[in-house]
Amino acid sequence: MTLHDRTLLLALAGSRAHGTHSPESDVDLLGVALPTARALLGVHERFEQENDPEALAVYRGVLPRQLAAASQDTKLEGTVYALDKLLRLAESGNPSVLELLFTRESELLVQTELGARLRESATLFLSERCRQTFGGYAARQLSRIQLHHRWHHQGPERAPTRAEFGLPERERVSSDALRAAESEVRKQLESWEVDLTDLEPATRLSLQTQLEQTLAQWKLASEEARWEAAGRWIGVDTHLMELMKLERRWRSARGEWKRYQAWKRNRNPQRAELEARFGYDTKHGAHLVRLMRMGQEILREGTLHVWRGDRDADELLAIRGGAWSYERLLEWADQARQELNGIEAVVPPKPDRQKVEDLCVGLTRAALDSGRLE
Repeated sequence: MTLHDRTLLLALAGSRAHGTHSPESDVDLLGVALPTARALLGVHERFEQENDPEALAVYRGVLPRQLAAASQDTKLEGTVYALDKLLRLAESGNPSVLELLFTRESELLVQTELGARLRESATLFLSERCRQTFGGYAARQLSRIQLHHRWHHQGPERAPTRAEFGLPERERVSSDALRAAESEVRKQLESWEVDLTDLEPATRLSLQTQLEQTLAQWKLASEEARWEAAGRWIGVDTHLMELMKLERRWRSARGEWKRYQAWKRNRNPQRAELEARFGYDTKHGAHLVRLMRMGQEILREGTLHVWRGDRDADELLAIRGGAWSYERLLEWADQARQELNGIEAVVPPKPDRQKVEDLCVGLTRAALDSGRLE
């Protein structure tokens, strides 16, 4: 039984699902498939996902003729998840996976009876976790935009030396000892984390504000300050804490230097052209705006609008074409983040875990009963 035979859902993904594509856009796929019986019941064989372009080639036959031709010019890319992994990701609020469950019928390439049952349960996975996931994905886009903007205008001139960070050429404390101390500090930091997920939105926002104000008053607003506080709390030697701080700063600078060199070597020519013309990667900018708006819509309306054609596709295409300046994008992103955090959500704090479990068990049992798992 091939991957195609075990597929429950397969859809066009990316810009073609959003309605922001051009004729030259890549053909991206997103899907969910059943494991084989051996992978489900056995010991050694496992199936979590498939993203090898050669393996995905089995789907060329379900592509419309025009897209099949387009996919010949570029790799047929995407991911097909195992059912259980897809449900775990959807439960966590993963934006890409949720899009598969809410995409329009016209973007579906494969939908079995079990796949239809899965999509009927789509709203089960919308929760306030989407505030963090959609906002978090957008924040990562923004961080990448800001980093590349800085590199584009003035990247690191050379690799940092240890001496520049007040460190001896050779480590005076072994790497193992430093890692062990850092691990203990990290554990202490994690123990201070407060989970407010189950609280009512107004209560959660109030407590978050109080915590932020308290941290600021204690001068623990920065990550470095919290690290130092955690180290003192567990009794790490002051000299060792200072050494860890310097080592972390040096490793961070060295890591940026390596990333900068890799970025220069491997820059996508089209993205480089966008940065040269507009000062930042406008394609990432359009993704940022779309993700923020999708997150806001989930919290306000209780649904995910994947297709942007009747909403803001024209504006997203304009942003990708350079309509927004770098400064305007930063200002908009800051306002959108505040707005996202302040929305009183119509969705629950988190998905009903038992219902998710029942859905997975029910679909898997139905597949076994039908003989679809071999």
